[in-house]
Amino acid sequence: MKPGDKVLALEANRAWAKRIYQKLLIVVPDLWEIGEYAKSQVEGYMDLNLDVLIAAKGYRRIALSHYWRHDSGDMIADPDMEIGVYRDWEMAEALTYQDMWSYDEVYSGPDGQADRRHYLHCNAFLEKWLEALAEQGHLLRK
Repeated sequence: MKPGDKVLALEANRAWAKRIYQKLLIVVPDLWEIGEYAKSQVEGYMDLNLDVLIAAKGYRRIALSHYWRHDSGDMIADPDMEIGVYRDWEMAEALTYQDMWSYDEVYSGPDGQADRRHYLHCNAFLEKWLEALAEQGHLLRK
C-alpha cells in the first residue's frame, strides 16, 4: 500500500503525516506487533480500542475508537477513526472519522481522490486526539 499520491505529494502534508506517525507510536509503540486487537484503560477516561483491519507488509489499516453505551444499549462511537499507517515512509493519515453525528471519509472524491475538507478536518482532529491520548496516559501494547 502507498500513501495517497496526490495529497502526500505536498511537502507540508508529508511532514504532517510523519508527525502523526510519531504521535501514533507514542500511544501504540507495539503497532507492528499487535495482531488483531488491543485495549488501553486509564482511570477517569474512556477505554481506547485498537482494531487491526488490514495487516500487510509495511502497512496497517487500523481503527482507533472510544465507545460509550447509550441508554438504549447501543454502543456510540466517540470517535471511531480509521488510520492508514505506512511503515517504510514513517507516515500515518486519517482515512475516516465517525462520531454520533457524522461520518467523514477522506478519500471520497472522484476516482478515490482526497476530499480536501475531510482530509484537513480528519487529520487535524487525529493529531490533536493522539496528543490528548498520550497526555491521558493511554498506551496500547500487544
